[in-house]
Amino acid sequence: MKNWMASVLLLSPLALATPAPEDAKAYIISPADGEEVAQTFIVRFGLSGMGVAPAGVEKAGTGHHHLLINAGELPDMSTPMPASEQLKHFGGGQTETELNLPPGDYSLQLIMGDHLHVPHQPPVLSEPVRVTVK
Repeated sequence: MKNWMASVLLLSPLALATPAPEDAKAYIISPADGEEVAQTFIVRFGLSGMGVAPAGVEKAGTGHHHLLINAGELPDMSTPMPASEQLKHFGGGQTETELNLPPGDYSLQLIMGDHLHVPHQPPVLSEPVRVTVK
């Protein structure tokens, strides 16, 4: 038993991560890359190759959206993603959100999280979308 436990402790956290379906893809439906938007606007999330399930629901081939806003870098891929002003959680299974941002340039990117908010492996990420808030 001790040898088995030692082996588990030596595993990378990524080895224990929820696998992503091979063809999974996240994308932002709107706004479009380069679009000018009002201070209050809707972001619509897209997902193919996997399903949406609320946080806490452990079901193979599913996850829920997280929205990165001017994040600069991706979150740690081996731990639950912490909610912040730059990383919004949609653990209820939401597929869109209304943002209210001050004027400026922004980068928006989706990343899927499993039932515990941990990114899938490999990560299911959208391409960044750049918008200008007027």
